[in-house]
Amino acid sequence: MSAMDTLFDLGHLTAAQIEAGIAEVLASPKAEGTLKLIVQRPKVNARNVIEAGTLDVEQGLIGDNWLKKGSRWRSGGDPKRQITVMNWRFARLVAGDESRVPLAGDQLYVDLDLSKENLPPGTRISIGAEAIIEVTKPPHLGCKKFVERFGMDAMEFANSDFGREHNLRGVNARVVQGGQIAVGDVISREPS
Repeated sequence: MSAMDTLFDLGHLTAAQIEAGIAEVLASPKAEGTLKLIVQRPKVNARNVIEAGTLDVEQGLIGDNWLKKGSRWRSGGDPKRQITVMNWRFARLVAGDESRVPLAGDQLYVDLDLSKENLPPGTRISIGAEAIIEVTKPPHLGCKKFVERFGMDAMEFANSDFGREHNLRGVNARVVQGGQIAVGDVISREPS
């Protein structure tokens, strides 16, 4: 049994426990927040937590398998799903422990309000001094792996009307301007 497999055996939160912690998630900053975690996925189910990385217009997060892996929708990387971004507070809540947050499978974890009202598709977000990503239209929803790692209640909460309105599972994005990023960088919504 691998170390990742043993992490999957941890208990999952109930819907009531998630509901009890949701006020803190909804208090995430709206205009300017912080990049809390960067995770490369070099291959399926592998995670490299890094302190700094590079976003590239063609390749996404350098060192990530997005371009090679493809998706169920297409071979190769879908440019509208190049980068996945999740709210740090919600990820930490459903993970139960900060060490389990990377299991969600996203590349960037931010302390920023990702709701549809705050960041509709087309919104650009600057990260650090150089990089800019743009929120894309395809929804980012909980899946079988999310259920295995965080439980059915977490997936149902994230995929509910309320969860989708607040993009609790996160958002898809594409890189529109490459650059260096690092944990602790300011992440801010660009003026429309």
